[in-house]
Amino acid sequence: MRHPVRFSVSLAVVAALALCAGIRTYAQSTAAPASANGIYVASDPLAKVRYDNRFDVSLGFAYDHMKAGPTLLQGSNLGGLDLSGSYWFSKHWAVEGSGRAYLGSSGAGVNNLGIKGPFVAQYIGAAGPEWLGPHNKHGAMLAHVLVGGVKGSFEKELRGNSPKLVDFYNDQIAPAAIIGGHFDLNRSPRWVFRITPDAVITHYGINYYPNTTQFDVNFAISVGLEYKFKTKR
Repeated sequence: MRHPVRFSVSLAVVAALALCAGIRTYAQSTAAPASANGIYVASDPLAKVRYDNRFDVSLGFAYDHMKAGPTLLQGSNLGGLDLSGSYWFSKHWAVEGSGRAYLGSSGAGVNNLGIKGPFVAQYIGAAGPEWLGPHNKHGAMLAHVLVGGVKGSFEKELRGNSPKLVDFYNDQIAPAAIIGGHFDLNRSPRWVFRITPDAVITHYGINYYPNTTQFDVNFAISVGLEYKFKTKR
């Protein structure tokens, strides 16, 4: 009976050694990724986003739809730039100024001069209050009402003819307003991806019969980047 006992003891020892070896191997295999990969450290690039800056400036590619004349049926799709800046005197209120240039071509009224798709442009400068609405570290919604003037260029490619022949406005400086706001997506504490949809209101007139003026309301949008300066309120 000694042989079975010795065999059982030997088998138990082998099993114990195998178990210990397995545990050791498992411990090494589970420890290896930690030693290879190091310690995971969470990083939040937006953790320091604050809405306490004094100044900011933004530049974006801009689009504007407009009509170049009071009775013109065809519209024009203009492209350009939108440069804006703000001075914040409290967390929710600022004074914003915006300069915008929109350039392109426009359909023309029926004419016997062979004028098709002439160049048109409008340059807007406006300023007014800006309000910071709902916001968090990820982004913000802002609203503004800007009032100023617009320089409309409509006669550059009319070959010296009256704009009446193509149903255009005259070249002029007129009142303008911009009503809309910004959708901001924070990329860091200083840099912001910005989308700016607006209604652009102009008050152009004509100096030929019937010598009328009218308000036009058109859609504009710009997409670009904003930079928040380090200076705090």
